[in-house]
Amino acid sequence: MKKVLMTLFVMFAVLTAYAQEMYIGGGISLWRNTDTERTSFSISPDFGYELNERWAVGGQLILDVAGGEGPSTTAFAIAPYARFSYYENNMVRLFLDMGFGVSVNKVAHRDADAGFELGVKPGLAVKLNDNFSFITKVGFAGFRQDYRGYSSNNGFGAFVDGEAISIGIEYAF
Repeated sequence: MKKVLMTLFVMFAVLTAYAQEMYIGGGISLWRNTDTERTSFSISPDFGYELNERWAVGGQLILDVAGGEGPSTTAFAIAPYARFSYYENNMVRLFLDMGFGVSVNKVAHRDADAGFELGVKPGLAVKLNDNFSFITKVGFAGFRQDYRGYSSNNGFGAFVDGEAISIGIEYAF
């Protein structure tokens, strides 16, 4: 794990030194389910480097923690992607994040297990000013197996629903 984090840090430092357009962003969530008396928290920083006007490479780190009644759960995921922007005007950009994610899921008093996903997430960026953009990704098309501990999503296909929307902010520098 130390080697992976050190490699990511070195890559980020090198890209920063030569970058013409880098971005950071992400999302955070906190949810309390009063029926099951469980609280969940998620943080998902996002970072990337724009190669040109159409292509960018990036990654997302995700930490999910849930506790309350029943066993506590923790999931950590690393999800690198290639972003293809297929439409852009002065304010709006439509893109596809194509990549894979690898996760480690731990339920209290059990062994940790791994999961993965491979697919595409369509997205929309709305430019707020020269540096800040509002970002949303809607849905997923691809394959998942126990990704982030959600065995109910095992299999392949495409879905777009209210539960599959992520919203965040990106800062370009």
